[in-house]
Amino acid sequence: MAPKLLLILCLGGLASCSADTCQDARGNVRLLTLDPGHFHAALIQKEMLPGILKVAGVYAAPGPDLDAHLERIRRFNSREVDPTSWVLEVHSGPDFFEEMLRERPGSIVVISGRNRGKIGRIHACVERGFHVLADKPWIIEPEDLPELEAVIDAAARRGVVVHDAMTQRYEITCILQKALVDDAGVFGSPLMGTDEEPAVYLESLHHLLKLVAGAPNLRPAWFFDTREQGERLTDVGTHLVDLVQWTLYPDEALDWRSDVAVESGSRWPTLISEQDFRRVTGEPGFPRGLSRFVRDGKLEYYCNNAVSYTVRGIHVKLVIRWDFEAPPGAGDTELAVYRGSRSRVEIRQGKEEGHVPEVLVIPNDPAGRAEVARALEMAVGRLRVTCPGLAVEDRGPCLRLAIPPEYRVGHEAHFALLTQRFLEYAGRPGSLPSREGANMLAKYRVTTRGVELARKRPS
Repeated sequence: MAPKLLLILCLGGLASCSADTCQDARGNVRLLTLDPGHFHAALIQKEMLPGILKVAGVYAAPGPDLDAHLERIRRFNSREVDPTSWVLEVHSGPDFFEEMLRERPGSIVVISGRNRGKIGRIHACVERGFHVLADKPWIIEPEDLPELEAVIDAAARRGVVVHDAMTQRYEITCILQKALVDDAGVFGSPLMGTDEEPAVYLESLHHLLKLVAGAPNLRPAWFFDTREQGERLTDVGTHLVDLVQWTLYPDEALDWRSDVAVESGSRWPTLISEQDFRRVTGEPGFPRGLSRFVRDGKLEYYCNNAVSYTVRGIHVKLVIRWDFEAPPGAGDTELAVYRGSRSRVEIRQGKEEGHVPEVLVIPNDPAGRAEVARALEMAVGRLRVTCPGLAVEDRGPCLRLAIPPEYRVGHEAHFALLTQRFLEYAGRPGSLPSREGANMLAKYRVTTRGVELARKRPS
């Protein structure tokens, strides 16, 4: 058995310093990161956040995943502009998880790594009285839905907070789209749509090779094993399903058994050459564990999904696509369309928008365009209370929101906003709306059932 490793890291390398307690006299809490295998775990600590002690724990197996996490934190600590000052206590013995549960050296656990088995770890942390901020997805198979329900129940019983890291709720264009869909003068009432013409259509395009915090993001080889990571609908697709529920039913709890009906799902692979696999993982080639997915020298990575479903009768279609690498000057893109009785409210992020997401309102009837435009001006006037500088631009067929640049903080900054909200909930556990648990079950019902139907579909 390998000896337990206790390593204390700080700016510039090793230091001898004593660990703080899990909470100081001011109520600041200690953060623990469990087995980080995804760069999102580090983004929680990209900034020093009020209410969190600078000494944080990391409990993980030794290896490249842990090394990559520590290197990201080191870069945050050593950057020239606004460096962080994290001090990490790293526990990487063979029983690191059991050690954390037994010693309970902090009150908040961050989980962002391998997805298979994640729900079991969340459950164990909740039963030990930890608050948990866990990256998506919590489950990737439909048979895990009962344990997700048990986790939600256990958190309520134990008086702790479990929170799904839905960072898209902090994106300014999503916030504005939600506000306009909720405005009857602008949007009208939601249409029901059909299978052929859904009332809600969301599409996202991601890329496997990308920069994170200014450096190439090397993904672990297991990221490409859908048995470990899940297919993309069960992973990034959770954001899309969450946005649909959050936008259409912001203050309501959905019942996954009666309010959601998943009608169809599909899947198709992105082919990855061995050379590209080396670029994105740093590995010398395809590992043995992925050999079953290699055909004619290329990895068939099933990272593309589509799902059609209804939520309280409203027809929704989601499409999730992953290409290997974005063209120069481009990046991840999205399209989000909500169809109402008076207008469509859209987010577009493509070449015409300069690959920057924009919010557009397209009146259904040219004869009613002036009325929709007046309603939009009034809505934007109200939104300026919290979003000064917001304006409306007339673009002919559509009306565009002019969003001041200071609100476009980017994906990485959303994690600080998310963590601040989570700390508020953890400080007052009863403040987390009860609908969050019900809507999480509805969300994961859509993602897991959609993939289940896609796998049954002839390829």
